[in-house]
Amino acid sequence: MSRVLILDGYTDEPAGFGVPPYIDVYPRYIAGALWLVDPGIVVHYVTVDEARRDLEGFLERANSYDLVVFIAGAIVPGKYIGGEPIRLEELKSWPAMLERPFKVLVGPAARWGIGNEGGSIAVLPREVKSSFDAVVTGDVEAYFYEAARHGVEHAEEWRVLDDLELTGKAAVKGARIVRQHPNHGYNLIAEIETYRGCARWITGGCSFCATRLYGRPRQRTPLSVVREVEALYLEGVRHFRIGRQADIIVYGSRELGEEEWPKPEPEMLRRLFHGLRMVAPGLETLHIDNVNPGTLVRHREESVEALKTIIKYHTPGDVAALGIETADPRVVKINNLKTMPDESLEAVRLVNRVGNKPSPLGLPELLPGINFVLGLPGETSETYRLNLEFLERIYEEGLLVRRINVRKVLVLPGTRLVKEKVLERLRRHERLAKIFRREVMRYSRMFLERLLPRGSILCCVYVEKYSESLGVTFARQAGSYPVVVELPCKLPRRMLKRVFIYDVSARSVRGLPLPLNANTTPLTLLSRVLGRTLALRIAGSRPLKTEEELQKILGEKGGESLVSLNGFSCK
Repeated sequence: MSRVLILDGYTDEPAGFGVPPYIDVYPRYIAGALWLVDPGIVVHYVTVDEARRDLEGFLERANSYDLVVFIAGAIVPGKYIGGEPIRLEELKSWPAMLERPFKVLVGPAARWGIGNEGGSIAVLPREVKSSFDAVVTGDVEAYFYEAARHGVEHAEEWRVLDDLELTGKAAVKGARIVRQHPNHGYNLIAEIETYRGCARWITGGCSFCATRLYGRPRQRTPLSVVREVEALYLEGVRHFRIGRQADIIVYGSRELGEEEWPKPEPEMLRRLFHGLRMVAPGLETLHIDNVNPGTLVRHREESVEALKTIIKYHTPGDVAALGIETADPRVVKINNLKTMPDESLEAVRLVNRVGNKPSPLGLPELLPGINFVLGLPGETSETYRLNLEFLERIYEEGLLVRRINVRKVLVLPGTRLVKEKVLERLRRHERLAKIFRREVMRYSRMFLERLLPRGSILCCVYVEKYSESLGVTFARQAGSYPVVVELPCKLPRRMLKRVFIYDVSARSVRGLPLPLNANTTPLTLLSRVLGRTLALRIAGSRPLKTEEELQKILGEKGGESLVSLNGFSCK
């Protein structure tokens, strides 16, 4: 085995994300495990979007390799701007067209299967499985390390590591694969893993979640994680999310793996985040993801200290995703969820109390995100009313929520839901679910209006794509669950230092890049930023020849930072 091609079909799972601008751990671990054994192995990386743009060329190229790895599995799917995960029909047909290479499937699709819709049981279709020579259901770094040492015919597909020492070594060695990602040098975000599994595996965890199926949690040392980030930083990565774990604030806890509700040890978080800042002094993004609301309310003092530690070292605009799932006490109990509604509300209050502080980025330091899961056992029409009542309580208290996510439950093999009639329940509540989603959209807009009222300025926003049909450029900051900004003009791919927000919708805000070009920007757009009176004065004086002329019109009302003769042309 001398030539290996990795096709990244993107991943989205409860603890881990790999849709651009994110790169998940899989390609880095795979490449690193191979290079640990033989640095001379040629490993190339390509995304599924790149392959789609020239499928014939991709297949011809792939046939020249000894081994082709497919990474796949979006088991908590959403709507994506940065890329589209590999589709089931592609996963069936593409590997079948490859004759020469040994073909391996890894990721959530290999481990849990594929679900076509919420409520269905995730399985790996026979047509997919038969197209591959190996389907890795264990730890990918273990499989490829053994494949490189002894050959693919001797590598165990189901092997699980006792500890994560090999993981740390592979992560460092494989860091240079990021240079082949299309977002490298721009807004590429590296997903970082600190531990594997969930503390609540002791009691079976949440009924629907696959994370507890990893077994007893296995932790990496702070030094291991810091060395990985250092390696990625040296390869040009400037954005990081410590997101691939069930609950970041219990990282390093001596009780993790021994207690269902381990006590946070803020000193371990301090060692980790301080170390990250030391080895990556010029990083631009350092965010987190999952925080267990049950930890927050059961270990309040330690949790507050842990959140304060994160805020000391992270970058602003961060989100603590709280897996609340439901506000129905009956559903909580039946599904062994984390918190009762009053506890969930207290968790939202706590994150607001610690994290709702202004920052130069235009967003607070740290805000909570909320997840709702539909179709769980015990759900009734009353569940939907209680969920909306919960959102109303949050809003009426004047609290902030960065985002509200709603999804239908996907039944994963090994979870309790396999024996449940989930699809039947979802169909029975289909009308209620539509109403609920509509109301959630209304609340999402209300929270966004509270978070980013007209006139707000967002800083460091990256242009991602332009829609010809809509005439809109989509842009976002780098980080966890960034706000989507819609700009009514075509802009090149670049980072916008400042964006003026003039309107909001349920899922996005509408803005204009600053400064605007005073001579070319239409009156309607100038009016949104400067007000109609001042915009009319500028439009009536066009073409302005000098900045002094413009400044004379602006006068004491200011606005020189909002418009310029060398600013952006939005037409």
